[in-house]
Amino acid sequence: MDLTLRVWRQAGPDRPGAFEEYRAREISEDASFLEMLDVVNERLTLEGKEPITFDHDCREGICGTCGIMINGKPHGGQKGTATCQLHMRKFGNGDVIVVEPWRAAGFPVLKDLMVNRSAFDRIIEAGGYIGVDVGSAPEANLIPVPKAVSELAMDAAACIGCGACVAACPNNAAQLFTAAKVAHLNLLPQGQPERFARVEAMVDTMERFFGSCTNHGECEAACPKSISIDFIALLNKDYVRAKRINRAMVSRA
Repeated sequence: MDLTLRVWRQAGPDRPGAFEEYRAREISEDASFLEMLDVVNERLTLEGKEPITFDHDCREGICGTCGIMINGKPHGGQKGTATCQLHMRKFGNGDVIVVEPWRAAGFPVLKDLMVNRSAFDRIIEAGGYIGVDVGSAPEANLIPVPKAVSELAMDAAACIGCGACVAACPNNAAQLFTAAKVAHLNLLPQGQPERFARVEAMVDTMERFFGSCTNHGECEAACPKSISIDFIALLNKDYVRAKRINRAMVSRA
């Protein structure tokens, strides 16, 4: 299949950017979107031109590094699919495809389709871990965890941190990402000692970089792991409780 690509090119974070047009010829319909970009880059390199910069790593829908906007939709808009899992058979011969980086203030463009997602790292650093000393690993069945709770925690842990939720949100909010990272720890017994300190620190850090959630629901629709916005409700509930409990602890001190 032959395609026309309109790709955002930007030499650096402080340089102006613009769309440039490229022909992608003889692309297999079984190729992934990233493999198609590889073919285009090989041809650009042979022509002595600068290849298109884009993030990628595992190419198995696990690492979350490959996110880009395709025809205005994060990851191309196919439900439950990361960019690396999107295949060219979803497009038609002769299509014009617009390819852009995430468009969010919290994700500044580094080069072409690559953005700086270190704001997510700052949120995780604020509390997305178990920090208490729990000694050696206990027997797996020592602490009973209800099946429904463990499954919900696993659903939250499926988040790959790609940033599609932010890119899709009209407010550039990161509530779905933060909610998932908070929930997969706060739902389990091991996460309870730091539960309220965790949620307050992570939400307060999130708000330094991203906008506020107003329940558009675009984040869930764009998420390649189909993570539910119900986790945002759990986040808000825990955050309100955290503010009250943490304030009470400070006043008693």
